[in-house]
Amino acid sequence: MSYTSVLGGRRHRFDTLARLLAAASPERSGDRLAGLAAASEQERVAARWALADVPLTEFLAEPLIPYETDDVTRLILDTHDTAAFAPVAGLTVGEFREWLLSPGADAAALAALAPGLTPEMVAAVSKLMGNADLVAVARKVRVVTAFRSTIGLPGRLATRLQPNHPTDDPAGVAAALLDGLLLGSGDAVIGINPATDSPKAVRDLLELLDGVIRRYAIPTQSCVLCHVTTSVDLMSRGAPVDLVFQSIAGTQAANASFGVTLGLLDEAYEAALALERGTVGHNVMYFETGQGSALSAGAHHGVDQQTVEARAYAVARRYDPLLVNTVVGFIGPEYLYDGRQILRAALEDHFCGKLLGLPMGLDICYTNHADADDDDIATMLTMLGVAGASFVICTPGGDDIMLNYQSASYHDALYLREVLGLRPAPEFESWLDSIGLLDEKGGIRETTGAAHPLTAIGKELAA
Repeated sequence: MSYTSVLGGRRHRFDTLARLLAAASPERSGDRLAGLAAASEQERVAARWALADVPLTEFLAEPLIPYETDDVTRLILDTHDTAAFAPVAGLTVGEFREWLLSPGADAAALAALAPGLTPEMVAAVSKLMGNADLVAVARKVRVVTAFRSTIGLPGRLATRLQPNHPTDDPAGVAAALLDGLLLGSGDAVIGINPATDSPKAVRDLLELLDGVIRRYAIPTQSCVLCHVTTSVDLMSRGAPVDLVFQSIAGTQAANASFGVTLGLLDEAYEAALALERGTVGHNVMYFETGQGSALSAGAHHGVDQQTVEARAYAVARRYDPLLVNTVVGFIGPEYLYDGRQILRAALEDHFCGKLLGLPMGLDICYTNHADADDDDIATMLTMLGVAGASFVICTPGGDDIMLNYQSASYHDALYLREVLGLRPAPEFESWLDSIGLLDEKGGIRETTGAAHPLTAIGKELAA
């Protein structure tokens, strides 16, 4: 089927639904690199006019990637909930946008609708929305998950404490861990990207984190972001695995480039559930995604990078995860060139993930060769806080010396909580208060020296 619109006296024709979606996308370097971007701003506007008239049901009738050759397509279509879809089944993409922005699309309605939406539908409607629209709709959606802390409650902002070290040195990890705890970070997860995928190194880090969490009764969860096969092996050997991590993408071929299949994720999910390590909930998976991963693997099938990214959320949704985050600027300027493109992608990803029912957070970040700076981090952080992000990733000083990129800092999270009146996860907040780290206003107490409530932890980690 082809799609046409007339703009400025010129007829624009788009031969496939995938081509229409790509041409309607906001400008980004990855789509330009793939040869999928609109040839001009006029063509982009024409594509959006045509896209607005496409019925939502067309995304069920015309898969962008063939059902027979792609297991993510099969997952999307086989699990589609027609009853949940019914309230919007008669709408076009443009009409769906208007409904999402209406008072009738409240938190309850959006939660009920989520199983009836496909990634392609939410990606399509996002292309017709401005940045403020993406914030306004995402803010209405609440997705609550739990393990040892509860993530996504109204008025709360959780953080991932990321104490990475270039050589997985325990002392270096411990120093960054203590720094984060002192600043009230870590309620979403204490998560380390290991320098290697060595099972021994991963286990050592898991035991370090588990020891601290248990000894000091910290209501959080740990994760060492190794490959899922390493996690499965370590769980079988009795290692203290809280959350199973994996990077995922929106096509079967892109997931294969990560060494992942849905069957393997099924196995890991069941193994983690069987451990029963959660105390207030049983969401045991942690997924990371990012626009451009399918293109970098040569596995995008002619679909624009934002739509492929949204398809990754169908994979995540299958496993009812505790956390999902897009590492939005991490892949580099080849895919998102500058701060403006990274901001737009962050808002799109957050919006699409939440509409699909996921607990979305972000690594608000950029690589050192991107056209971005710390002011872009502050802008993104503020807008995503207003949009209701479940959590953000925080690094010491905003500089990850292991992965060599710039991200938000522990101090940035304190800024966001203060200006928006947000608080940590309730269990973690109670722990901070119990050790004397909160002041009378609920902020982090500025205590130093031997009297500091975390001095004992610091001495033990140093030893």
